[in-house]
Formats: sequence, C-alpha cells, structure tokens
Amino acid sequence: MKLTMTAATVALLPAFLFATAAWAGKADDTVSIAFAKELEHVDPYFNTAREGILLGNAAWDGLLCRNPATGEYVGNLATSWTWVDSTTLELTLREGVKFHNGEAFDADDVVYTLNFTIDPKNGAKNKVATGWIKQAVKIDQFKVRILTNGPFPAALEYLAGPVIIHPDEYYKAVGPAGVATKPIGTGPYKFESVEPGKHFVLKRNEDYFAAAKPKAKVGTIDIRTIPDINTQMAELFNGTIDLVWQVPSDQAGKMAGRDGFQVINAPTMRVGYLSLDAAGRSGDKNPMTNLKVRQAIYHAINRDGIVEALMKGTTEVINSACSPSQFGCDKAVTTYAYDPAKAKALLAEAGYPDGFEIELYAYRDRPLAEAMIGMLAEIGVKANLNYMQYAALREKRIKEGVPISFLTWGSNSIADVSAITSEFFTMGGEDDARDKSLSDLLEKADSSIDPAERKTLYTQALSVIADKAYWVPLWNYSTNYVMSGEIAFTPTPDELVRFYEIGWK
Repeated sequence: MKLTMTAATVALLPAFLFATAAWAGKADDTVSIAFAKELEHVDPYFNTAREGILLGNAAWDGLLCRNPATGEYVGNLATSWTWVDSTTLELTLREGVKFHNGEAFDADDVVYTLNFTIDPKNGAKNKVATGWIKQAVKIDQFKVRILTNGPFPAALEYLAGPVIIHPDEYYKAVGPAGVATKPIGTGPYKFESVEPGKHFVLKRNEDYFAAAKPKAKVGTIDIRTIPDINTQMAELFNGTIDLVWQVPSDQAGKMAGRDGFQVINAPTMRVGYLSLDAAGRSGDKNPMTNLKVRQAIYHAINRDGIVEALMKGTTEVINSACSPSQFGCDKAVTTYAYDPAKAKALLAEAGYPDGFEIELYAYRDRPLAEAMIGMLAEIGVKANLNYMQYAALREKRIKEGVPISFLTWGSNSIADVSAITSEFFTMGGEDDARDKSLSDLLEKADSSIDPAERKTLYTQALSVIADKAYWVPLWNYSTNYVMSGEIAFTPTPDELVRFYEIGWK
C-alpha cells in the first residue's frame, strides 16, 4: 500500500493560529457554529443533508421523540399513539402548543404537512422521511390517523426523526419558497434570520412547551457556512467560531491538548461507501457493469490502511451496506480483502489487462477520495476526481448516473436498515444496481411486522449486495468535535447536534 501520496493532503494549521485565543461567545450568550456544507434549502423536507437535520431538530418538532440515552419513544407533539391495525396508526395530539408565529397547533397542521410532503407534484427532496405514508386523516381537532403504504414497523422511528410538522395556514400562504427565507416551527429555537445556504441565526423560543426536548440553554445560535477546514480552525482559534464538527483527524490532533480547546471523538451512524454503476446508467460501456471489475475495485481499496492513517478515532471498517448500529444490519456477508494482485487479475479476466480511465465523483473528505484514487492507480485504473457540492452531485446521480461515487449517508439518524439499504436499492433515483429481485427483498423486509423475518430478509438482501459488489462499504464514521473550552456539550452516537443541549461551563 502507498499512502505517501495522501500525506501532502494533510495541511498544517497556519502559523498565526498559535497565538492567544480569545472567546467572546459566552459574554453575549451566543454560540457560533460552522457548517462545512452549503444547505440547499432550510425546509427539512427539501434537503437531505445532515445540516438540514440539525436545523430541523432545533426549529421544528416531530410527533414523537427518541430518548438518545435509552432509545425509548416519548410523546412530543403527540401525547399517545396506538396501532389500530397493521397499516393504521392513531395519535392523540398535544393541546396548547403554538408555532413561532402564534398559530395554534392541531390536527390540521399534521394532516396538511404530511399530505403535502407525500404528494409527488410538490417535489419534496427528502422522500425517505415520509415515503412510507399513504395518507394522513383528521379524526378531530387533536386526533389524527396515519395510513401507511403497507405494514411499516419502523414508523415510530421515522416519526421520532425526520418527520416534522409545519403550520398549515402559514405553509399554504408561503409554500416551500417562503419557508426557505422565513421558516416557522414549534421548536426550542426560532429563526431570527436566514441567508439561504450561508448564514442562519436562531433565537431561543422562550415559550417552548418542552415536553420531550428541554428548553434551550443558550440564547442565540449563529451558524455560518465555512467550507474550508483551515478557515474553520482559524476562526475557532480566534474565537469567532465556538464549535465545529466533522473535523479531519489531522486537524483535530493539532488542536487537542491546546489551552482553551476541547476535542471529542465520537462514533456516529454515518457510513462511507463507493457506489458502482452496475446498471450502466452512466453509459452501457461503463466498466462497472462487469461484476469482475466491481470486485477488482473492492480488492483495490485498502480500507484499514486509510482508517489507520487518515481517520483514527473510533472509525471502523464495515462490510455491509448499512450502519452496524441499525436494526437488521448483518455484518456476516462476503467481503473482499485488500489484494492489488487479485484486483489486477480480475481486471484482466474482465477484458481490461491494461486497466482503464474512469470518472470518480465525491462531495466531501477529499483526502480520502484522493487516497482511494491512488490505490486504484496501482491496479491500472485512472480515476479522475470530480469534486462537487452535495446537492449538485445528488441531482446528477438521479438524472444521469455516474460511474463511481464516493458518498456518505447518515440515515437521518434512523436506527433501522430501511433508512439506508432500502433507500439506495429499491429502484429509486440513486439506485445504481437496479436489481428488481433485490428491491423486492427489501420491500418485503420493510413491510414485515415480524422482527425475525425482517432480519432474515435484510440478511438476504445485504448478502446479494456484497456478492454482486454493488457497493464498496468503507467505514462507519466517527466524528471529531472541536470546541471552545467554554462550551458544555456531550455528543451522541446519532450525530445529531442538539443545539438546545449546548450550554456554557
């Protein structure tokens, strides 16, 4: 293995960082946070980014909430719930809740939000959030029923996660375009200002009902998009940023142990993977349509070497197309050891003895992408890096397909295989396999109300993905949080930075 080519990607912190840091946030009760990714839309139903989940959790509420310590579901905008039958969930709603604009919360808000989101003509991006819902029906002012598209045992997990509720009157008046600049929710924070994709200022909701989530500890959360990690670290050191997460290990290591900073490495549900265009969506002559080529790609990547050299922490190599902490994620599947010689032999058997040239797409973790490109070069595959914004890459994959893409997925923090494997292998826009029998297996698993049967079906599906090398599962991410020494915050494994839990020491 050669990792020397990636050493150049490990940037040194600028010399001016080693001056005296000065913190300003505590004085005016403002925590400043950096987002690395430009959020395409603030409405949680119109983006699929981790940053959108964080804002959604801060400014909106769901019907349920999952206690991150116990995994127990508790009532939030709903106070109780019961399954009427295998496809009908009835919920009693909380009375006395008000949206940030004063609008009273009731059944009309739930029914309008869910039915708007599932209607294809409205163009919601986050289809995984509500794609399992057939219809929402009002029973009375504080009672609703959610009808599912068949039995869906993971429903409570989704209602405690990405499913948030908008105010119906306001949403009817302004639509997604209005929400993009003036969002209204019921959450512990409310938006004071939005510069789309660039700058978000949240103010504590002093009238928050605080049933499942507590009232916010800090008065103001100021979020700016800063894509460059060196700039993030510089601002952190100078006190203009208080908290950054997803910090590369080399940068986090340089900050660890320095006075005035704290560095925490924590496991997450996010996984990294290479998606290979087995279906030939990017062109019939794409080499990824050949099983032996896909297997060669898998054998070419030294996943352990990359984790050890560039990631460290609690990051672990994975073999299945899911996160190990998710229900149904069977880890006992076919895997492909790092073996460049075998990779070259497989390429020769596939008709590529001299290798080939191909386009590889990525949107984050450039040093990791470059390390993998170097490994592919060792077996004769010249991969040209196309580095794009996440939203643009996602649209390209949906509309055209790409030969190879290095991607990550955090499953909307949903601890169920349906939130990842079924998202990418059930004939949707980002399904690079288009394997109907595999899709049928997953759809059956998603709808079974028997946990044992679900596990068996997911095992079968994950085995197919591994045997046919549709993905190269890479690693289950840990993430580095680098914070001002004044910040009091404990990360959770779901990688959900709960702004209302951030406080001061």
